[in-house]
Amino acid sequence: MLTCVTSPVLSPTHPHSSSGDRGPLSPQTVGIVGSGIMGAGIAEVFASAGHTVVLRSRSAEAASDVLNTLAANLSKQVQRGRLEAQRQNEILALCTTTTRLTDFQKCEVVIESIVEDIETKIALFTELDALLPSNTILASNTSTLPIIELARATQRPDKVCGIHFFNPATTMSLVEIVRPITSSDHTIQYAVALTESCGKTSVHVRDDAGFIVNALLFPYLNNAIKMYERGTATMSDIDIAMKGGCNFPMGPFALLDLVGLDTSLSILETLHKSSPSATDEPALLLRQLVSEGKLGRKTKNGFYTY
Repeated sequence: MLTCVTSPVLSPTHPHSSSGDRGPLSPQTVGIVGSGIMGAGIAEVFASAGHTVVLRSRSAEAASDVLNTLAANLSKQVQRGRLEAQRQNEILALCTTTTRLTDFQKCEVVIESIVEDIETKIALFTELDALLPSNTILASNTSTLPIIELARATQRPDKVCGIHFFNPATTMSLVEIVRPITSSDHTIQYAVALTESCGKTSVHVRDDAGFIVNALLFPYLNNAIKMYERGTATMSDIDIAMKGGCNFPMGPFALLDLVGLDTSLSILETLHKSSPSATDEPALLLRQLVSEGKLGRKTKNGFYTY
């Protein structure tokens, strides 16, 4: 889990200032839509960095579960000596939950982390655009879907970008800042400053399918499945080979199970749609496992059983 990060240096520069030289960010109020694994992880990242977090869930029960999970994660850090008990309470005090999008009125930025379905995300961005002040930045944590389609669903396309955290958000250092053609320099500068205030490393990427990491990673994962389907080697031996031969921390099948096979299939389908060819078609075994509800670690069964 992420250890405590000191609060960002205070600066009089407001996030909606027209100044190109932003300087260090003062603590912000960040809205997060989605209380799943990624939404909860992103909330912990921002609160640990001293930002106020408003997390929206579709039900009060789910919202309560997020706070309980956050408290449990922080307690583990305290027990391991990585976090002071007083700091744990301060982080928790920065987090509130809601079931209403209207509670984002005072947020400088709202980040969505909901289901990877473009129509669902478009509907959300349209609703957020109608409800929130015109200077609020809207960002998506999508791992591969086109940001431009979300931007065009709003009346503020210059204030829409991608802020893609990796799972688990609390420990993965990289964040992809995705720029659609409509996004302003100010929006991108703000997104970079915000993520770097949390101790993350940001990279800039054009709004291409899969961005950087997934565009390179998932064809490799897909080819590993097809190699197994051809009978070249067992899943275990392929995982061992890529760990020992390429010094990867995980083999492709273990990684697919960690990411989630449904998420992996969605990413591969998006990549295939952007550049259709027979070699890019998602592997049949992956489709089969998803149809059977075997989604990896989160269902205790995927390529491996947990």
